[in-house]
Amino acid sequence: MGKREHLSKIKLSEEQRKQLTAEIKAFYLDERGEEIGMIEQMQLLDLFEENMAPIIYNKALDDAKSWFSQAMDNLDCDYYLLYKNENGKA
Repeated sequence: MGKREHLSKIKLSEEQRKQLTAEIKAFYLDERGEEIGMIEQMQLLDLFEENMAPIIYNKALDDAKSWFSQAMDNLDCDYYLLYKNENGKA
């Protein structure tokens, strides 16, 4: 793969899109008492996918990097705990 490719758009599977449009429909019905059609559901999903998904994705990457950095710090500390005293004393 060599060079890193920029993710231009997060792609959802057809099953994920169906699940999310059902969630949007249920939200509108439960929270607002409104029925919205399939076109409106798809438009909202497209809006979220284009505008919110990259922000959430980047936040998840930042969180994973932070977790990994902490795990590496812990590993480094644990590594040095394995060292033996070279003076023959415990």
